[in-house]
Amino acid sequence: KLVFAVLHLPEIFCRGSNRIACCAAMARGSSLLVLLAYGVAAYLCLAPAFVGAPRGAAPMLDARMAAATFTGLVPLALEQPAGAYDSVVAMLQSWLVGGTVLTVIFAAAIIAAAANPLTKRRQEVQNMMKK
Repeated sequence: KLVFAVLHLPEIFCRGSNRIACCAAMARGSSLLVLLAYGVAAYLCLAPAFVGAPRGAAPMLDARMAAATFTGLVPLALEQPAGAYDSVVAMLQSWLVGGTVLTVIFAAAIIAAAANPLTKRRQEVQNMMKK
């Protein structure tokens, strides 16, 4: 009932000979509401989204946090880069191997999808329905 009432507001509120003027007034009123809604949205979107820390407050440094961060980053400093290639040829060979492996994986997935018994049965039923 509420949906019917909302969809048929002109029939409910605008009765009688002054129906056109009433509907026009409702249209102007709704456009004012839309304009007001856009204004509120613009005000909220243009409001400051980030509030900085007050000036004069020094950041607090925790020695335990600094020690934990340092301890966590030490292995990265000790390790040598493992992904370095000796030459461009070695890099290209690794790309070829990786591309071949990906091609084999995709080919296996396509074959498995084509050999799926459910897909075959679906196609059979669809062909029977067309006949």
